[in-house]
Amino acid sequence: MAVEPNEEQFARVAKLAAGEPDGPVVMLNLNRYRDRDAYMRYGVVAAAVLERVGGKILWHADARLTVIGDDADRYDEVIAVWYPSLAAFSALATDPAILEARAHRLDGLERAALICCEPGYQAGVLSSELQR
Repeated sequence: MAVEPNEEQFARVAKLAAGEPDGPVVMLNLNRYRDRDAYMRYGVVAAAVLERVGGKILWHADARLTVIGDDADRYDEVIAVWYPSLAAFSALATDPAILEARAHRLDGLERAALICCEPGYQAGVLSSELQR
């Protein structure tokens, strides 16, 4: 199962990151662990690099239950990470410290999904309400 972007996916992000300056993004990380301790070793490195590129963890939580989907859609943790731009995310993904810690990430994850989102709206207000 996938735990990293394929070449096409990473090339798409790199192209967007190198283009016109963009605004903030939130990367929604869905993680299923094989070895959570191994992933946490990667996480310590990732947190330091994240701070260096100007990003921050907005929130994280253990996933309690998959309500819609099957076993392939089961994850152990959800992490929302804010980046000032796709360029900042790309800088994190290619940082030498991250690449050095990659083995811990691969050992730790059984499956992952990473969804690039707009930074969002005011909490408690539906986006459809903002358009009125």
